[in-house]
Amino acid sequence: MIDLAAYAREKGVKYFMISYTDLFGGQRAKLVPAPAISGMVEDGAGFAGFATWLDMTPAYPDMLAVPDTDTVIQLPWKREVAWVAANCVMEGEEVDQAPRNVLRRLVAEAAKEGLRVKTGIEAEFFLLTPDGMAISDPADTAAKPCYDQQAVMRRYDVIAEICDYMLELGWGPYQNDHEDANGQFEMNWEFDDALVTADRHSFFKFMVKSVAEKHGLRATFMPKPIEGLTGNGCHAHVSVWDMEGKTNAFVDATKELSLSDKGRAFLGGIMKHASALAAITNPTVNSYKRINAPRTISGATWAPNTVTWTGNNRTHMVRVPGPGRFELRLPDGAVNPYLLQAVIIAAGLSGIRSDADPGPRYDIDMYAEGHKIEGAPKLPLNLLDAIRTFDGDSALKAMLGEDFSASYMKMKMQEWNSFVSHFSRWEREHTLDI
Repeated sequence: MIDLAAYAREKGVKYFMISYTDLFGGQRAKLVPAPAISGMVEDGAGFAGFATWLDMTPAYPDMLAVPDTDTVIQLPWKREVAWVAANCVMEGEEVDQAPRNVLRRLVAEAAKEGLRVKTGIEAEFFLLTPDGMAISDPADTAAKPCYDQQAVMRRYDVIAEICDYMLELGWGPYQNDHEDANGQFEMNWEFDDALVTADRHSFFKFMVKSVAEKHGLRATFMPKPIEGLTGNGCHAHVSVWDMEGKTNAFVDATKELSLSDKGRAFLGGIMKHASALAAITNPTVNSYKRINAPRTISGATWAPNTVTWTGNNRTHMVRVPGPGRFELRLPDGAVNPYLLQAVIIAAGLSGIRSDADPGPRYDIDMYAEGHKIEGAPKLPLNLLDAIRTFDGDSALKAMLGEDFSASYMKMKMQEWNSFVSHFSRWEREHTLDI
């Protein structure tokens, strides 16, 4: 446990951001002066939960965000401030619906099985004009802009600054590139324990947005911010280890794709619950503009719409690119960093406990020949379908926690109802003269 008061003295920190993430992935924080941090570590910083996207009313008691001191990060772009992730508590009890608490509980569930889930994520984002209406680089117009070296160098100042900070923080960043859409980028860092990855994912989004603003730009992780272009994915690479983190429980060289029986059952859980977990991995109305999109300008959406798995083939929902891990390509940029990890563990543990079969492996090009597959479930067409499918998956809801699941569905239904009650320009253009 890090002594934050001593940390402040050593690092010259004047303020701490005590931060938590709500159900919709909103990052909430209080700015606490360093002389007051010891009291906050002991008692937590007070919040009104109803004022954020949590299933509470104004009558609820104070929700206290208790810092997890081991997560502290001095902001590399503003060194007098340090960020620290917090766990939400109310009247002495952990808040069941708080996303970081959901993940911590599932990490503990995996530990009961002698398993340690490790993940890495690929968080894609766009750099837009400050109003968010257009790509920030007017010269970024190529039909196939992926890996465009001129385009990435025109945004060198932003990308290099973020990467320098990750190097300083010890995250082990190893590559940065211009992605498949004009104005889109991806930055990769080393995989780690699921909770560590979730904390870093949360901080990464904060850092990318902050550095972009510093350079007069706007960064967005919105799943489909530009019509006709590839959307923002957040692919997750998953492996499971023993508690010492030395033996990969997914590896068995005698099996298909070197995927062990336990790894196959974990994958079986992902496949079994895929249509329901989309409510978590693809949590917004806009998400379904990405996973059910027509072909983009570049020629492919790079997003799945069917529940299938494969070897090293990027056209399926899950691919097994090499021994000991698989890549889940379903999640998008709007996913809550903590709930992404939680639902992967929940579905995987469910699969292990039920010895779930992932079903047949397909190696075809799903974009060209997907219509040939019969019987594979389709992913939800919209957020309402996803919520209803999630509601019907009692096993997944139980793994995630009934209180969390009820609150999440309630809040997401309110979001859906808000969307469908909105009068759109499309309605006027297509029905005014009927």
